[in-house]
Amino acid sequence: MPRTEDYVAGLHERLKDPELSAEYLKACLEDPDPRVFLLALRDVAEANGGFMAVSRRAKLNRESLYRTLSEKGNPSVQSLTAILGAVGLKLSIEPVA
Repeated sequence: MPRTEDYVAGLHERLKDPELSAEYLKACLEDPDPRVFLLALRDVAEANGGFMAVSRRAKLNRESLYRTLSEKGNPSVQSLTAILGAVGLKLSIEPVA
């Protein structure tokens, strides 16, 4: 029987692609529970070099980044913009269809 790929490792590999990361985050943002989006952004950060690299690129304290992307996190727009920029994404607004 062929070996199955570890789910998290496979997810992180796919999330290195900015297009897939953007779609993943958009889908998670539609969930009524805001923690889903924060945990998805955590996955994207892990896929893009991990917390140390992302915190450095975002110019945020690593511990602060961990707290921000935890289930109880409450990022400011400034932090969210910095984190997204550090993983090659940006925040945008679209009209409701």
